[in-house]
Amino acid sequence: MSKNKNDNFLDYIPKHNELFPYEKNKDGIIEIKMKNRGLVKKITQLILRKPKYTYVKLEGMGSFIWEQINGERTIYEIGQLLKEKYGEDAEPLYERLCKYIKSLRTNQFILYKNLVKDK
Repeated sequence: MSKNKNDNFLDYIPKHNELFPYEKNKDGIIEIKMKNRGLVKKITQLILRKPKYTYVKLEGMGSFIWEQINGERTIYEIGQLLKEKYGEDAEPLYERLCKYIKSLRTNQFILYKNLVKDK
């Protein structure tokens, strides 16, 4: 995916990264399963009996956003659903949503399917 100055981030289509399985817990919170990788993690697993997996729990609004990511909706569309559900509590809507989406991408929990939704 190439990024240029003319790309509109709200047109991006996020999708879940299949390397990170997830599930919804009994409280309705999404938990993303991360395998602890790398030499240092492997050593701590063996010596200190640390777990092979870490679970990242998303908060309420984050769990809602996660559930709206389906590989078809744009970030703009997800924002509209967020506004519909949370109203004023979601404001400043797109500033917060874009930061959250970028954070999910930085942690590799999501990928961008393409830049512009097919018509």
